[in-house]
Amino acid sequence: MAANLDQFADLELSKEDREQIFDPPLDAPKTQNGASTIAKIVISGIPQHAKFDDIEPLLKPYGKVEHCDAVTSKDPTTQTVHITFENHDQAQRAVSGLNGIDFEGSKLLVELFETKVARRSARARSQYAGMPGGGGPGRQTDFPLRLLVASEMVGAIIGRQGSTIRQITQNSRARVDVHRKDNVGSLEKAITIYGNPENCTSACKRILEVMQQEANNTNKGEICLKILAHNNLIGRIIGKSGNTIKRIMQDTDTKITVSSINDINSFNLERIITVKGSIDNMSRGESQISAKLRQSYENDLQALAPQSIMFPGLHPMAMMSTAGNGMGFAGRSGMYPGSSYPMYQPPTAPGVPPGSSDVQETTYLYIPNNAVGAIIGTKGSHIRNIIRFSGASVKIAPLEADKPLEQQTERKVTIVGTPEAQWKAQYLIFEKMREEGFVSGTDDVRLTVEILVPSAQVGRIIGKGGQNVRELQRVTGSIIKLPEHTAATPVDEETTVHIIGPFFSVQSAQRRIRTMMLATNPPPATNRQKSSKGKETPTSSAPATPAAPPSSSTNA
Repeated sequence: MAANLDQFADLELSKEDREQIFDPPLDAPKTQNGASTIAKIVISGIPQHAKFDDIEPLLKPYGKVEHCDAVTSKDPTTQTVHITFENHDQAQRAVSGLNGIDFEGSKLLVELFETKVARRSARARSQYAGMPGGGGPGRQTDFPLRLLVASEMVGAIIGRQGSTIRQITQNSRARVDVHRKDNVGSLEKAITIYGNPENCTSACKRILEVMQQEANNTNKGEICLKILAHNNLIGRIIGKSGNTIKRIMQDTDTKITVSSINDINSFNLERIITVKGSIDNMSRGESQISAKLRQSYENDLQALAPQSIMFPGLHPMAMMSTAGNGMGFAGRSGMYPGSSYPMYQPPTAPGVPPGSSDVQETTYLYIPNNAVGAIIGTKGSHIRNIIRFSGASVKIAPLEADKPLEQQTERKVTIVGTPEAQWKAQYLIFEKMREEGFVSGTDDVRLTVEILVPSAQVGRIIGKGGQNVRELQRVTGSIIKLPEHTAATPVDEETTVHIIGPFFSVQSAQRRIRTMMLATNPPPATNRQKSSKGKETPTSSAPATPAAPPSSSTNA
């Protein structure tokens, strides 16, 4: 582990960054189920006035405290700390003994650090994509309204003890999420409004009124409305020769501008539509802009429907958050880097019920050893963005201490998350490899992906005389490799499948193989599969279609 970290000393990684980024070394202590033993706990709900000396007597009965680190608390009225004990057993006992106890009038929440990280990854939230349906089950068909407001306005919008935001929600019947803790220190914060179009417009207008009142009280002058929209929708808002945006301005007596395409990046594909005018006119402008955005979105879904079969089992909105930021695939589709491809994935194959994509999958991606620094980024910035943007857990394996460095040409990256999170995390790694010049010209970035399947189902993947695996390779454009000798493998074990190719090819192969496994009634499963078996539902098989980045109509 030490050698692994020293290799990236210039990245200035903190201890917590290292724990999050790197897999534990092979000789690290293991629990009974093979997981790494973590001796850190998270204590939330500590009163603001409390000091470590106050809580130390609570911790002493469970073992020696090696570290106490204060972290940002979700509740601004309380503190949260990370406590590191000597070993996992001490940490586990502390959780059992302290969770839920009353401490100076505040109820403490105590949990293992690894549990908190796993739960956070499982949420798979995307705060940067502006992704319709990204708010969770039951909201997948909504097209939310996304606003950008000055950070100094957030307090007024929320109100004392949340009174203002609560009133806005009740009166408009829309849900309003203020992302005040995202991008700490930024001058502006995002607000997401969920509901039908009329309710969203009502909530937006009330927010504008609150902002104007706050601006009057602080002598800030006139306010403006800033709407966030995905880059791939902006062309439809502007229209041919600017006709659409001109018509909206004339109809609503407003001035509307759109931010530069140069402002977007891999982790933020939204552009800003700024509307200026009276509050009534800005509200009318928002209504027309939102209607056009929503219609464009629905048109894209309809246009993409025939291609949904390429990625069975994938969350309908997965592609939206990664599209249009530069990764083209000239080799198979005739596209060149810089070409955009659709940001939405239409509904999954028939028969896939809502929530079936919530199952956590584990995938192993192999990257060149000399690319690890680029994937991590200075002070862990890039990999933290990948984790935050995708909602997946992303861990990089350490160097092998007993193997010469020159023989270690690849590093294994373990990605755990939903199909949607897998898509995003893998995409961003492929894209970073392209950006950093690990391929030349318009060549595709080709990496190896590894997934585990029940050994008893390997024959189904291969097919009689190798027919199935050959067809999978033809359809997806990827190379699929399986071990030659699996006959003696117990049925409750797993077999490794290697998939090699560019991003869209390996994604299609992964989704098809996983769907193939779910479409059968497998024999006794491994422990990992048993834990998620209840969530998985068979999906229907799909006819063969060449794998390539889907194309979308972009009529103005």
